Amino acid sequence: MTAMVQTDPATGTPAEGAAVPGDATAPRRPSLSPSRAADFKTCPLLYRFRTIDRLPERKSLAAVRGTLVHTVLERLYDLPPAQRTPESALQLVEPAWAELRDEPGIAELFETGQDDGAESDANAPESVTAWLASAGKLVEKYFSLEDPRRIQPAGREELVEVTLPDGLLLRGYVDRLDVAPNGALRVVDYKTGSMPREAFESKALFQMKFYALVLWRTRGVVAAQLKLLYLGDGDALTYAPEEAELVRFERTLLAIWSAIERAVATGEFRPNKSRLCGWCDHQARCPAFGGTPPPFPTDAAAAAGWRTTLPVTPV
Repeated sequence: MTAMVQTDPATGTPAEGAAVPGDATAPRRPSLSPSRAADFKTCPLLYRFRTIDRLPERKSLAAVRGTLVHTVLERLYDLPPAQRTPESALQLVEPAWAELRDEPGIAELFETGQDDGAESDANAPESVTAWLASAGKLVEKYFSLEDPRRIQPAGREELVEVTLPDGLLLRGYVDRLDVAPNGALRVVDYKTGSMPREAFESKALFQMKFYALVLWRTRGVVAAQLKLLYLGDGDALTYAPEEAELVRFERTLLAIWSAIERAVATGEFRPNKSRLCGWCDHQARCPAFGGTPPPFPTDAAAAAGWRTTLPVTPV
């Protein structure tokens, strides 16, 4: 039998409107987010480890810095337009860090400090002072790309979601959504790295097309501009999608979802070895590196609302 307690596989939290014991709300299917879709495209086994097994992964200085910078830029727009200056933004760094630093796994990143602030890899330790200074530089770089005094966002860190006709729930969080007086939409995403080479632009735009598709399906408006701001080098990538392109992109997502459903049904998630494996926390469990994955968590998958042909413990 299959338990129908639904969670969002992207976060592991109960999906909005999910059925729980004693709740008469109609259950919703597991959802697909841009990051989890990208995981499956990169490596189906990585998708399983993150979404089905929910195995823990190490935090990195780069990822935590990204969270900090995103928080500062979100809160910058709480200020009156005239006060949205580089000086005011830098004053937001310390309070945001004070909230972030006590989260599990973050203190360990700074146990061995480096006075020069060099970061040889994503987990190379450095001093807190140097690390905060590097975050401040990214915040300052933002002002070379936009003048926030002239922008009034319609949404920040906004959840966008839609259920497609076949029942697939698409969900994601947009860093910033701007709406012009004429109704035109601009989707903005902050990246703390550098702009990718042209050959990798399509991969960078995958996430933005995902948001554009959801907004088109919910608002009936094709975004006029998708804008990626790369704070690492102060560059920007902009793109104007077309409706026909979003229709094709929707078919791509449906194909990805069908492949995910087949993999969950059978428990077969194959590894895909690539250069990205060097950053993966799961090499010890990966067959591509001589490891053995843990048994497929059939009960957990069923409890999250997935359909599986594998034996499930009765409840």
